[in-house]
Amino acid sequence: MKLAIIPARGGSKRIPHKNIRPFAGKPIIAYSIQAALECKLFDKVIVSTDDEKIANVARQFGAETPFLRPTNLADDYTGTNAVVKHAISWFIEQGEEVQYACCIYATAPFLQTRYLQQGFEKLNHSDKAFAFSVTTFAFPIQRAIKIKTDGTVEAFFPENTEKRSQDLEEGYHDAGQFYWGKAESFLQDIEMFSESSLPVVLPRYLVQDIDTLEDWTRAELMYQAYLNDVRY
Repeated sequence: MKLAIIPARGGSKRIPHKNIRPFAGKPIIAYSIQAALECKLFDKVIVSTDDEKIANVARQFGAETPFLRPTNLADDYTGTNAVVKHAISWFIEQGEEVQYACCIYATAPFLQTRYLQQGFEKLNHSDKAFAFSVTTFAFPIQRAIKIKTDGTVEAFFPENTEKRSQDLEEGYHDAGQFYWGKAESFLQDIEMFSESSLPVVLPRYLVQDIDTLEDWTRAELMYQAYLNDVRY
């Protein structure tokens, strides 16, 4: 079985009810659910939540909510992998065989089916444990600066300050949309950000972390611009 797992706990503090907050006309979690359903890869698309209100919204958009997540896996300190492991283990306990799992974040309105499909194809045709979304940094990470305690600045890598941008190696970061993995890789806690993983590279205009209200506003503006570009 190929299982899509969308973590969506109810206790978001910086953006209350973030996972079901309206985004461009519908609850933001709906975008993740619909992309998972439309890509036709998954035998089940589930939402792992501790919140009955979120569960109701998830079901309205076609996801399953076979369990409510235990409270010990719904606090501010619970990592994504623990939630994914719980979901995989729950299905195994029900007698289901899970071969692949894909964790899809609930706040990923730019998620596209082609990248989910690309991630599965890359993983399925490799001996790696994971395949997940990445994108490039907009500025060379080798020329980053920091602000010191006295208010002045200092280069993290002084040896690179005089180098041309085009001469520096491009850096990538986690795009925060999806994480494909073989079920046993999640269960065995294999390190994801390592040689065990393959990247699925997304363009930067399809990537925006949504952790604060400022992020939310930026994401909505980006989404409207994206829709306008698609139309024309």
